[in-house]
Amino acid sequence: MQEVEVVVVSIANPLLIGIYKDKILHQEYKIEGKTSDIIAEVFSAILKTYRIGKIYYVNGPGSYMSIKVSYIFLKTVSIINQIELLAINGFELNQNSPIKAIGKKYFIQKDDKIVLSDLNGMEIYDFILPKSLENIKSSLDNLPNYVLPAV
Repeated sequence: MQEVEVVVVSIANPLLIGIYKDKILHQEYKIEGKTSDIIAEVFSAILKTYRIGKIYYVNGPGSYMSIKVSYIFLKTVSIINQIELLAINGFELNQNSPIKAIGKKYFIQKDDKIVLSDLNGMEIYDFILPKSLENIKSSLDNLPNYVLPAV
């Protein structure tokens, strides 16, 4: 079984999961629905087919519930299977465009700080899986980045 790396983008719909061989996107899953309903089934199939060396997940900002579900699930998978879990900032995968927050507010990254703001005419880009992992910034600090305090 060839070792692969997996990228999970669960902070927006559709859920995106990419399988990377030698850091190049090999297979892509795009699935509409709740992360809690989807992620276990997809990962079950992936784990039966591939040996995972690393898992990258978007740890925020974005949907709190989706971030929590993803983190707990992926952390469990990483511990049980001894897989390295890394975090990616959501702005890495949407051309640094605003990310939906609460109501009419959006998360915006300015000078490496994330702030909450109105859209003010800024364009929003969809999240995409990168074609290559070569230039993606990731961190071993994989705790969720909620930005705002939990309610």
